[in-house]
Amino acid sequence: MVIVVMGVSGSGKSSLAMALAETEGWDFQEGDELHPPANIDKMRAGSALTDADREPWLDRVADWIGDKLRQQRDGVISCSALRRRYRERLRQTGSNVRFVYIRVPRDELLRRLQQRDHFMPAALLDSQLHTLEEPVDECDVLTVPGEAGLEEILGTCRTLLGRATPR
Repeated sequence: MVIVVMGVSGSGKSSLAMALAETEGWDFQEGDELHPPANIDKMRAGSALTDADREPWLDRVADWIGDKLRQQRDGVISCSALRRRYRERLRQTGSNVRFVYIRVPRDELLRRLQQRDHFMPAALLDSQLHTLEEPVDECDVLTVPGEAGLEEILGTCRTLLGRATPR
């Protein structure tokens, strides 16, 4: 199985994905590391990515997922997966892809973004929220509240995934 931990910037995708991978002993990939340098430069400059900008990145994310599934290795990857069609693209890699959507209120996201040092500036939050198509009626998406602490979110995630006891 490969789990895609999704949400807008500042939602805690990377932290949750790393914790889940570590707890389960699964492979982990930070999705931001798969962005082409031009995307990172564009975001760092305060410009929102377009669908065309995201395509090569989504291809790299899909390749990572596909590789894990072909190798029959479990994995966790962080990826905003903002639009339903992005998630559909990632689903095409195989039948054993699941998503965990971290839902966080805008004010909390803004607070988090203002406190961190990252190429994605807080000024781009509204563009991400505008692009976000929350997963509705997508049976392979677990939605977790992102205001809780990491351990609580991890526990909720593991319970919903049927992984309540560590390996």
